[in-house]
Amino acid sequence: MSTVNTDNKIEEEIKERIALENKTFFANKKIFQSKLISKNAKLKLYFSVIRPVVTHACETWMLKETISNRLMVFERKMFGPNYGNGSWGIKTNQELDKLIKHENIINFAREQRLGWYGHIERMQETRMVKAIHAWKPISKRPMGKPKIRWEDDVKKRYTEVKSAKLEDPCPGERKMEGCGWEGQNSALRVVEPY
Repeated sequence: MSTVNTDNKIEEEIKERIALENKTFFANKKIFQSKLISKNAKLKLYFSVIRPVVTHACETWMLKETISNRLMVFERKMFGPNYGNGSWGIKTNQELDKLIKHENIINFAREQRLGWYGHIERMQETRMVKAIHAWKPISKRPMGKPKIRWEDDVKKRYTEVKSAKLEDPCPGERKMEGCGWEGQNSALRVVEPY
């Protein structure tokens, strides 16, 4: 269940998601601290049970710097002393990034948003979600620096992916479904329109 508020801010929902993640983590804490369970099994547990609790409905999130930092802190906490052999060894960000194979929570959320955007673009014009996405409010935006909108952020991400000179494995009139941002080995997933 997502939180809707009058300010259109996502921070409250992120706090609730991280609180739910803590409950999920502490329910499985003995598994994460066990020396008998392999690191790969713990990674699979994280990716299949704990991360989905936090990233539920992340397709609609506007990833501001503060939100990104909070999510990265959450993920670093997951792979801290509870991961591995239970010792308090210090892991650098590079070690943790290598451990999760560059599949951090921010890249996952961005991939989900691009996939959702592609899904909306492929929808028929008569669908309600497509109509709401295409709707433009009559009022003007407030003065001052404009807030970054969800669509602007997704389009910026798409241009970043394109500027990385990733080759489209299936060129043509197809639309992008999503992308991974795993560095040079990334590729765009392309699907046929409906």
